[in-house]
Amino acid sequence: MQSILSILRKHASSLIRLLPLLAFVVPLLWLYLLYPASFESLWKGRAFQLFFVWLIALELILGWENPQATEIKKLASVRTIAFIAALTLPTMYVVASCYFGLNTMISSSASQTGVTFAQFMPLSTEYLVFACLFCAAVFLAFGTRGLKDFAIPAFFMVIVGAIYTIDNVYPYGQFTPFQFFAPTTASIAAAILNLMGYNTTITFTQDSLQGSLPTLTATDPNNPLRSAQFGIAWPCAGIESFLIFTVIVLLFLKRMPISWKAKVGYFAVGAAVTYIINTLRIVNIFLIGMNGGDVSTFHSLYGPLYSVAWIVSYPLIILGSQSLWHRIKSDAYTKPNVYETSTI
Repeated sequence: MQSILSILRKHASSLIRLLPLLAFVVPLLWLYLLYPASFESLWKGRAFQLFFVWLIALELILGWENPQATEIKKLASVRTIAFIAALTLPTMYVVASCYFGLNTMISSSASQTGVTFAQFMPLSTEYLVFACLFCAAVFLAFGTRGLKDFAIPAFFMVIVGAIYTIDNVYPYGQFTPFQFFAPTTASIAAAILNLMGYNTTITFTQDSLQGSLPTLTATDPNNPLRSAQFGIAWPCAGIESFLIFTVIVLLFLKRMPISWKAKVGYFAVGAAVTYIINTLRIVNIFLIGMNGGDVSTFHSLYGPLYSVAWIVSYPLIILGSQSLWHRIKSDAYTKPNVYETSTI
């Protein structure tokens, strides 16, 4: 027993650093056992919570060599007790939500206030609560420095919860600031379909439920029966793709020893490609629709993987380009001058 305690004391700092991550393993595993299908969807699902855990782990790995000082000094202290309580709260929240009617209460309250997608409010609330509990645990363990170091995972969860909440309250095209990008996305998708030989038209609907919503129709000129029509709301314009891209690339670039101009350039190029890939995803949705495929599954599951695959690969592309640039500069400095080395 004493040997175990001595090992715990010796590695206490490392253990405390891991605890905020481990505090979410149990509740997420519990949720997965209860609702496995919810973890398969990137939109209005729990797949983003897996990204949240991955971002925490990535922060821990990248900062392992320079650990932040812990604020937990004594085992018997108010801060330690509060820290332990904060670690148990994510699991307690899941228990209250799934077994004591908290989710039902949230849905009922949202429905009574006129929220259109009241059934999704428990999920939105779950994201926001997890973000707050994570911040509380990190603050108690590491103070304000910890909040700064783990700002990106926390911000990620807050943004997802906020976006879901906005879509629940202002669905389809009602939220004008985000819907601003949808007509451009629809126009670019239509241009690509035109280049592929399809006829396209864009119309706009305006009503109290859907707001201002561009509707794109694509038809095969050789077979008018092959046609597809979909409204493009701001979630389809790639907001979630930009979210993942921004969080992951900022996390990566902030540790890169390059100039801020290079960071801005890398971010701008990556954002542009992310937007193009999302537009190609919309084109694929129309192609699947015209051929009688399963549009719903592609829209919620496989389609978002286009952007995710690119976003995960982009840091490797940055590293490869930097390595190539340094090699070119090194060769330029070491290559002998032909005029200086030649003899007459």
